[in-house]
Amino acid sequence: MKRIGFIGLGDMGLAMSKNLIKAGFELTGYDLREERLEMLEEAGAKRATNPGAVGVDADAVFIMVMNGKQGEDVVLGEFGLVNTLPKGSTIILTATIEPSEVKSVSKKIHAAGIEMIDSPVSGGVNGSEAGTLTMMAAAKREIFDANQDVMGAVGKKIFHVGEEIGMGQTVKAALQALIATTFAAIFESLVLGAKAGIPGSVMHEVFTNSAVASPILDNCSRMIMDRKFKDTGSRITTIHKDIGISMNMAKQNGVAMFTAAAAQELFQSGIALFPDEDNWSVVKLLEQIAGTEVKW
Repeated sequence: MKRIGFIGLGDMGLAMSKNLIKAGFELTGYDLREERLEMLEEAGAKRATNPGAVGVDADAVFIMVMNGKQGEDVVLGEFGLVNTLPKGSTIILTATIEPSEVKSVSKKIHAAGIEMIDSPVSGGVNGSEAGTLTMMAAAKREIFDANQDVMGAVGKKIFHVGEEIGMGQTVKAALQALIATTFAAIFESLVLGAKAGIPGSVMHEVFTNSAVASPILDNCSRMIMDRKFKDTGSRITTIHKDIGISMNMAKQNGVAMFTAAAAQELFQSGIALFPDEDNWSVVKLLEQIAGTEVKW
């Protein structure tokens, strides 16, 4: 059985680690927070004292950090993975960062004789807990194929999006533009209906049985009407960061992004007002402007 490492034990990273343990993999993990390391040990894994210690004798190491700077530090820093990972092992980057950042760090990873899979994920905390994440993986085909057992422990729909490192992040950036604008449209539609006197229960029933029915619509509208704006596993800070990556990519490629730009501004306002809450909290801003509240 392969020996697996995991760096970044946030809500998603810890859930993914637990699924790897359930699949029978020997796992060693690292996080800056002591309480997260304790939770990992309770799940049956070993803790490491630094990122490099995770890589000792590992066959593959997942990285699930917040941004590109953190990713670079755990790979190339003083206690980075490139100093300890055996040649031929694989780094699986599941964090969402700039495509240019993953391309840059991959050059040094490959120079050290280590393989890499650029594979951001979609599905949120629910998907990470259930082991049903969607993975958009860019890697050499043989490396992708060789790690299907490991990736299959955390993901259900695993797509090989290309052999060039950076393609995974590029696909994710385009996807996040769609997700962010979808959220914005849901927020506005629900507030519009509520202000006009339509009960939330009616909107939920009709909307989720229409041409735009989707899990994201169902979950988002339920969270709003249940007034659950914290600890739902979808922090506003994450999508705010992700839509910023999408807009940077649009700028680099000369693509007009009218609706995504509006969604970015909406989430910018939301994070200013509700920095510690989740995506759905943005609806409260629109409710304040309209003088209404979306309720069942």
